[in-house]
Amino acid sequence: MNAFDSNLGKSGGPAVLHYGDGEFAVMSPGHYVLCAVTGAKVSLDALRYWSPELQEAYAGPAEALKRWQESRG
Repeated sequence: MNAFDSNLGKSGGPAVLHYGDGEFAVMSPGHYVLCAVTGAKVSLDALRYWSPELQEAYAGPAEALKRWQESRG
């Protein structure tokens, strides 16, 4: 997925994504997803952290690390 894909942000609300290894697929277009840890809105063009295993997005590396530690303990 990149900023030039045609489905990026066609809806003003949240997007529904399928998270894969190194990329994600837009299942339902939107401008953002919600961070699974903080609930913060993360724009699709800024989305860099997610879990294919848990199928959830994170606002940044600290949130991704926190969820990873929780899921391992």
